[in-house]
Amino acid sequence: MLPIKETFVSVQGEGYHAGTSSFFIRTQGCDIGCHWCDEPNSWDLNTGTSISIDYLVTMAKKNNIKNIIFTGGEPLMHDLTEVSTRLSDEGFVLHLETSGAYPLSGKWDWVTLSPKKIKAPLPEIYQHASELKIIIYNKHDFQWAVAEAEKVSDSCLLYLQPEWSKKTVMQPLILDFLSQQTQWKLSLQMHKYLNIK
Repeated sequence: MLPIKETFVSVQGEGYHAGTSSFFIRTQGCDIGCHWCDEPNSWDLNTGTSISIDYLVTMAKKNNIKNIIFTGGEPLMHDLTEVSTRLSDEGFVLHLETSGAYPLSGKWDWVTLSPKKIKAPLPEIYQHASELKIIIYNKHDFQWAVAEAEKVSDSCLLYLQPEWSKKTVMQPLILDFLSQQTQWKLSLQMHKYLNIK
């Protein structure tokens, strides 16, 4: 059983796979508490619905979508070994979105690491990151981004994403940064511009 906030079909709105149709599994529980969090209702570990792994697999198979994204909350608060193995064995492509603050569990084709200053990632997480996504809320976040990028592998993709409420202010600063630090790319929350989940 896993505590689940919701499951839904949408498009990935951020990072390298933006625009890809995906089946999202949003786990319940997060103790990081970012003040700009998109889903604060996912924080309380006790308010989700306990769903069996069998049922999650059944729900995933009802869609004509092979891309599954585990998001949260913080998915790694839970042991995802069994559910990810089962879904992988069914031929799904599995993505994990995590702050990296908890030990890695599960079998993943893609790992989006979005570290938070409030509770930094565990050191061993960085080597597994397929993409590093830094949320830019203020000017100091650029220094944080550079420091975090030094910890990931050379193959890890680097993204800066303006925090939604600050996008008008931060986007010009991000574009200026990108012109100087060309290894970075811009990530925008496509789903918010489209007004979808």
